[in-house]
Amino acid sequence: MADLRETGLTLDPKFDAHGLVTAVCTDADSGQVLMVAHMNAEALAQTLVSKKATFWSRSRQSLWTKGETSGNVLHLVEARIDCDQDAIWLICRPAGPACHTGADSCFYRIIEGNQLIR
Repeated sequence: MADLRETGLTLDPKFDAHGLVTAVCTDADSGQVLMVAHMNAEALAQTLVSKKATFWSRSRQSLWTKGETSGNVLHLVEARIDCDQDAIWLICRPAGPACHTGADSCFYRIIEGNQLIR
């Protein structure tokens, strides 16, 4: 019998032992990976309703909406979930840089050998 979580149409995220699921955010226009964060059930629900990417901060132990202080909001265009529902893909339109460093993406460095380059 098929696993309905993998083949059905019911949203049933498989949260980890800490109640989190990994979320990957990409730019709706360029396809560039913007950032990776974690969501709990409340963050996912808030994101789907508000259409603004909201996450669970493991360091602060609280919800945070991307851009709540900087203004660099990630506006949700589409949300997808992987086949076994343990990872979320948020396709967004960024209102400014996605990275707290000011870079467009958190993935702004290239690994070359054992060094990082820009």
